[in-house]
Amino acid sequence: MGLYEQIRDVAKARGYSINRLEQELGFARSSINKFNKNAPSADKLQKIAETLGVTVDYLMTGNLVEDSEHYYANEETREIAQEIFENPDLRSLFHAARDLTPERLKAHIDFMQSLKQQEEKHNDEGC
Repeated sequence: MGLYEQIRDVAKARGYSINRLEQELGFARSSINKFNKNAPSADKLQKIAETLGVTVDYLMTGNLVEDSEHYYANEETREIAQEIFENPDLRSLFHAARDLTPERLKAHIDFMQSLKQQEEKHNDEGC
């Protein structure tokens, strides 16, 4: 996956379209689309990473940095956050995960999954 696709996927997980991200950052329209062919400046990458709540390394590699002890409250919270990020139905919680205790984070996950199941049941019943 190229840099553009990685940014697009992270942006989508955070509720951003590429166009909205470009507008908020003051970038020219379609400039992020060109990142696979023309490498962006370090400054641009840093601005994108900060806006999306990830590291530049994550944007470049798609890998969470193992030394993330300063980002998450503890290791268990980091692991739960990774699970959330990998589950498209739960990604809306990803940005909030870093400051929660594991217990609170699990409670939020359970709640979101319950809502999703209720929605699916409602849709299956044709309501």
